Amino acid sequence: MSQIALAADFAIIIVAATVIGLVARRTGQPTIIAYILTGLLLGPVVLDIVTEDVLVENMAELGLGFLLFLLGMKMRFDDIREILRPIVNIAVWQTILQTALALLVAWALGFDPTEIVIIALATVFGATPIIVKILTDKDEITALPGKIDVGVLIVQDIYLVVVLALLGADSLENPTQIATTLGIITVMMTSIGLFSLASSRYLLPQLFHRIADNKDVFLVVAIAWAFLFIAVSEAFDLSLEVGAFLAGVSIAQLPYSKELEDKITPITDIFILVFFASIGLQLEAGDLFAHWWEAIVASVVLMVGNFWIMFYLIDREAFSVETSFLGSINMVQVSEFSLVVGVLAVNQGYVGSNVLGYLSLMALLTMSVSTYIISYNHTIYARVKPWFSRFESDEKGDADLETHDGHAVAIGYDEITERVLPLLESAYGDVVVIDRRTDHVEELEAEGEYAYVYGDVRHGEVRKDAALSKAAFVLSSSVQPEVNRVVLAEAADDATVFVEARRIDDARDLYDRGADYVIMSTYLTAAKLSEYLERYVTDRETFEKAVAQDIELIERQARHRERLPIDDEPEPEVDDD
Repeated sequence: MSQIALAADFAIIIVAATVIGLVARRTGQPTIIAYILTGLLLGPVVLDIVTEDVLVENMAELGLGFLLFLLGMKMRFDDIREILRPIVNIAVWQTILQTALALLVAWALGFDPTEIVIIALATVFGATPIIVKILTDKDEITALPGKIDVGVLIVQDIYLVVVLALLGADSLENPTQIATTLGIITVMMTSIGLFSLASSRYLLPQLFHRIADNKDVFLVVAIAWAFLFIAVSEAFDLSLEVGAFLAGVSIAQLPYSKELEDKITPITDIFILVFFASIGLQLEAGDLFAHWWEAIVASVVLMVGNFWIMFYLIDREAFSVETSFLGSINMVQVSEFSLVVGVLAVNQGYVGSNVLGYLSLMALLTMSVSTYIISYNHTIYARVKPWFSRFESDEKGDADLETHDGHAVAIGYDEITERVLPLLESAYGDVVVIDRRTDHVEELEAEGEYAYVYGDVRHGEVRKDAALSKAAFVLSSSVQPEVNRVVLAEAADDATVFVEARRIDDARDLYDRGADYVIMSTYLTAAKLSEYLERYVTDRETFEKAVAQDIELIERQARHRERLPIDDEPEPEVDDD
């Protein structure tokens, strides 16, 4: 096939996926479904105008790597540290019980032994990108059910990487060979994993501190880090997905991870689009509908079964009934990762493409339904709460977790912000600072007094990590109008928002957008200078006293910045004149 034809096929995939993706968004469906439908529409199932050529195949492989890299970047241990023990208990037993259920369902539907094993391995995972995206959009990712689901998904992701590494092995002909392969994979993954964690603690902080202020180099180094791990994994005869995932895990522990995640996501979306479209391109119409009724039956049984397994396990850890219900109903779908496993199994010759068609149909059905279920999870619980109240008891309850709600957010860490942070802390109890400069973040980390998020507030992941939409007070020391417009659009209606502007036209615009107060530093400076001149002319003694007070404040601020002890001396009196 000529290069022109390859480029034309690629362009057709992108355009079709964009159009179908817009329709999916209008109907509240995840774009992953749109990508799979794109492949089905353009491939042999419907129009048969695009084939899975070398370009699409290579792009799809890169898409899988970027998907696992992004997945690893979401694996922040601090997010689940306070409820780690119950999460591990839930995740381990959930994997065992759901695998057993999937085995039983596949066996009852008449699949052969190899197909049963592949189907069971493929249908255990939750749809991490979909669940995280919807819960984040609903501001529920930091709520207790969201934290439980994220923790379980993290454990599932580790399991997924092991499964992918196992299926990527040269051959699995007998139990002894499987056990040997698993042992080798475990040792190799452990070695690379330890290097990954050691890097996140000793190497990456210094590396990214040096380059984080250069946005272009920042992104390039992150991608290079992923490809380094991919190369190491392939040198150890592991799949590229293992290396990409572990590279993401090491970056996830850095304060810069949210900023990187926001930059990596658009690049990843292109490759993911091609990967999931390529699944549809591989399927014939006969493959997709070869087991259509089995797919419907399995979807219903697994969704119901997965809910009750999760509900039992969360409830057993003595969480409240509402938390158990919400944490369970968010996790009922068959994940898009079932297709990742299915594609690898087909490529290795373990199963035929009819099994991939069965998994694809299940994923389409369950993800479509579960999207609406997650969106309306609280409404559903309100309807069924009377029946579920039978599971309540005095021993059950939710631990108080550290979450940002009704707090203060300061955007930019400068002299003004630094002076008002203690006041904000005393008024709102919890303060989060957002800043894009590494030296400022380093200073905040050294002080350890305030929570901070590294990154540009214009990036959605950064705003969500700081829970900007839940803040009671927001102070922006940025004079960039586009930054402050984003802040005002994100802040809650009842939040108090102070922003800064240089030009009077910008100030008027920000007031129109809902700012409670716009700081005009030039006008404040002019007012202060006018006051000083007036005092100098009318009352020299008052002027000299005011200047002495300002000098004292400047010296105290300088000593604080230099980490020198400040004497316990009384604050200078402020003259009311």
